[in-house]
Amino acid sequence: MSTKIDLIARSLPEFRQPGLDTGARAIPLPGLESEGPSFGDTLTQALNGISATRDHAGDMTRRFAAGEDLELHQVMAAQEEAGIALDLLIEMRNKLIESYRTLISMQS
Repeated sequence: MSTKIDLIARSLPEFRQPGLDTGARAIPLPGLESEGPSFGDTLTQALNGISATRDHAGDMTRRFAAGEDLELHQVMAAQEEAGIALDLLIEMRNKLIESYRTLISMQS
């Protein structure tokens, strides 16, 4: 299985172009120290959480189909939670692409 971050990277064709230079550069701010996780760490953690939710729902579905002692409502709730998490991920991706395109059009 590929890494969790690949879910986003595969769905963003703008970021798959080899040699793409967006012009973004890090600007160090004196006296400002980072407190807490970075945006990238937070995004990676969210993607891993969504993937874990989907894995859990799939596991519950397989166990229910195999005849284990699980209630149907538990399986359905896990599937719905995974679906909502995936919808959230898709909306986050769409907003990220929209923001990227807006920035690119501002530079033109």
